Amino acid sequence: MSSHGNASVVNDPRQPSAARPFMPQPVAPQDLPVDYSGFIAVIFGVFGVMFRYKLCSWLAIIFCAQSLANMKNFETDLKQVSMAFMFAIMGLVTNYFGPARPGTKK
Repeated sequence: MSSHGNASVVNDPRQPSAARPFMPQPVAPQDLPVDYSGFIAVIFGVFGVMFRYKLCSWLAIIFCAQSLANMKNFETDLKQVSMAFMFAIMGLVTNYFGPARPGTKK
């Protein structure tokens, strides 16, 4: 006879009547982890505007999209992402439509 028969069902210590669904604990907005992709987007956006690096502006757009997709706290994260997006757009506009950099040939 096998040892996995009806005896295991009778001796099962689990209690289905005591099982409860998982309820996550509420987390305060100030206790949420830092949104690193939003912070990196702001840094790349500022570098794109100040130093006129096209790559930094494009990376800021990519990190903005990532931060927007992983947004946890809507109010503060949206402010940070919108600021980073504006810096990225300003950097792209000044790079592609602004005057040429000194010392470069067109």
